[in-house]
Amino acid sequence: MDPKSIEQTVFEAIESQPVTDLHTHCYPPSFGAAPKPGGLLLWGIDELVTYHYLIAEVYRVVPASDLPYDRYWSMARCEQADHIWKHLFVERTPVSEACRGVLSTIRLLGLDPNVKTLDPLRKWFAEQDPDRYVDMVMKLANVDSITMTNAVFDDAERAMWLENPRVGDDPRFRAVLRIDPLLRDWPSAARRLAAWGYEVAEDFTGRTVDEVRRFLGDWIDRMKAIYVAMSLPPDFRHPDPDNPGGDRFITDCLMPVCADRGLPWALMIGSRLRVNPALQDAGDMSGKADILGVVNLCARFPDNRFLVTMLSRENQHELCVAARKFGNLMIFGCWWFLNNPSIVDEITRMRLELLGTSFVPQHSDARILDQLVYKWHHSRKVIARALVDKYHDLVATGFELKKKHIRRDAALLLRDNFRSFTGI
Repeated sequence: MDPKSIEQTVFEAIESQPVTDLHTHCYPPSFGAAPKPGGLLLWGIDELVTYHYLIAEVYRVVPASDLPYDRYWSMARCEQADHIWKHLFVERTPVSEACRGVLSTIRLLGLDPNVKTLDPLRKWFAEQDPDRYVDMVMKLANVDSITMTNAVFDDAERAMWLENPRVGDDPRFRAVLRIDPLLRDWPSAARRLAAWGYEVAEDFTGRTVDEVRRFLGDWIDRMKAIYVAMSLPPDFRHPDPDNPGGDRFITDCLMPVCADRGLPWALMIGSRLRVNPALQDAGDMSGKADILGVVNLCARFPDNRFLVTMLSRENQHELCVAARKFGNLMIFGCWWFLNNPSIVDEITRMRLELLGTSFVPQHSDARILDQLVYKWHHSRKVIARALVDKYHDLVATGFELKKKHIRRDAALLLRDNFRSFTGI
């Protein structure tokens, strides 16, 4: 294949390959849809513009001395959106990736990204039906399955599952059991399990191990979860002498249940929460973690599988090297603050050079349904460009690259590696 044919084939293959999005915070309409109070499916222009990336960014422009945080949070959602649109999209050039993402979404929906007010866009979104809009977004993003994150320790989410056993039955979505507090704060989590009727003691006496396993099994079954997930701080370690309860939970409860059910454990490591509490969800940041925690898990539990993404750019090379040593480790995505084209490009190229096609290059991490559109539109182009260069290098060795190779690689990277690793 000549260079021009390679480029054309790669971009066509990556664009046409449906994605299984392995990590989002999107939900089916059965969980309630915005603007309904308490609805978990967030969608529409006001939700898109008030995403926490843009809240943090607007406070770079309009500081808290001009708009106190509590005043911002007391504003109606449409007022917050108007404030952000004015200061980031009208009075400044919207060159950041978060701003570009909003504009890409608007354009790909067939709307005008140059409007000075949000009213015309609000009118269009008000005419959409949430259920049909899910189909529209999935078609535009070319996503065949959305993996939703279900936090069992969130009272609102847990109540929805308990009140309606079929709430998660939408075939477009698959559930993941999210259980951060069991490791981030075992003592508090143990007390909550006891309050829910499980015979759990903070010191692991009595029936604690069996009851925690029962709790995990109950919720895996209720959700039909395809993996178990946690977001962890940069100081996560295993073993951790400062968190003996967490170590017991991993060793005696989580790993046996995951092995028995054939489920991977997904670790998203490096989030330092609420460094600026006044910004709420916009106040989190990243931190460099110790890879040895992941290495020790992979070595100690060879019968378990681990999906891992890390938030610090500085962790990426060492994580790639670790993945070369353990077949039960699948690294995935460019998470959160790493989901910027220049960094996605760097990390994807490094992974291709160290791991071939045996990783998952991206997940959307979308919290607003509409974000699926831009996140996959942007990521596909970066992934394709990286592949084009790698194929040029490959052909230079004399290897006869064929279109079927490129299509196979696109399927592995965007869908099949994850599906094979999880067994779905």
